[in-house]
Formats: sequence, C-alpha cells, structure tokens
Amino acid sequence: MASRQGIDAAIVARLGADTSYPFFAVKAEFDTDDVLVWSGTEDLTLNSETYSGAGEFLSISKIEEDSEINSNGIVVVLAYMDKTVLNYALTENYQNRPLTVFLGFTMGGGNEIAGSMTVFKGRMQSMKISDTPDGATIAVSAESRLNDLRRPRGYRYTNDAQDHLFSGDKGLAYIQTLQDQQILWGMAGNSNYGGGGGGTRNNDARFEYK
Repeated sequence: MASRQGIDAAIVARLGADTSYPFFAVKAEFDTDDVLVWSGTEDLTLNSETYSGAGEFLSISKIEEDSEINSNGIVVVLAYMDKTVLNYALTENYQNRPLTVFLGFTMGGGNEIAGSMTVFKGRMQSMKISDTPDGATIAVSAESRLNDLRRPRGYRYTNDAQDHLFSGDKGLAYIQTLQDQQILWGMAGNSNYGGGGGGTRNNDARFEYK
C-alpha cells in the first residue's frame, strides 16, 4: 500500500497505529486569494502554506469513488467564518475554481504533521450562504476532476488546435494536406530485381491508396 500514488509510508504507519490523530484540510482557490482551513485549532503548516484552524466549524460530506471512475462530489461547510471568506463567496466567480481536500495525521494530536495525502480534488460548482447575526455559514458543492474523463473534448487533430495548445508547434502542420494525398505504392512500368545471377523480374502493378 505504501507504493500507491499519493500514500507514503508515514500515512500507512499512522493508519495501522493503535492511536492516531487524523485531520482534514481544505484549500479553496479563489481569484483574489486562497481560503485555507483545517479541522484543528490554531495554525497548521501544510505544503508550505498556513491553514487557519476552523475546528468543529468545518465539516465535509462523505467522499465516495468506485472502480468505474465515478465520483458523487462533496459538500464542504464552513460555519461562522469571517467577513473575508464571505466576501469571496459573494463577489468572486467561484465556479470551476479548484478545491482540494487533504487527509493528514498529526504527531500526538498537536500541530506537527506526521503525513498527509490528497483525498479529493475537484472544482467548485455551487455555493449556498446562510447569514445569521452570529456569522455566515457557507456550503460549497464541488465535483471531482474524475468527471472530466466523461466530458467530450472540443479539440481536434488540426494545426490550429495544436498551435492553440502549444504555440509554434509544427507537429500537425501538414495534417490537412494528408487527407487528400494519394500515396502510390510501387511504380508503374518495369522494375527490375536481380543480383549476380542476372535474372529479372517485371512488376507492372501500381497500387493507389486514397
């Protein structure tokens, strides 16, 4: 299991330990800035980024995937967050912006990370805001990036499409002319094959592939 992508030996050791201290962390990437929160208290440094402690005010719905590359998406709820997060939710274009959920373990229940892994990566789709005198509760629905595998792609194997993806690439520059190209296999007339024996062989066939 330690060789599986995204799960290192530290995570495997914590999963098999008699006592473990798991946590969840959420990274929501808005245009102005990222919202970084985790399920503990105080600040936590994860992947060189500082996550603010949300404690019990952070909740995440069940994460489900199956062998058929299906994902039901998740809902992340942030309760009683400050005005900065509420402002992002009200003013920014959040749809299709990345959202990542991490699962990790701390050392002895403190703020030192023993190991972490990505358990969900997708895009924000909808947001529901409930505002009360005590603060705002924001519920973000996100779909998994696995759903991208089911979407048709608009790109074709054309020079224009290739240049749009990789400017200056000439790998498909002649693809259009090949569609009407006649490929002649063999030659018209006589073709002599022979060696030291002096023998000849005539070949009058010409094959055309369109």
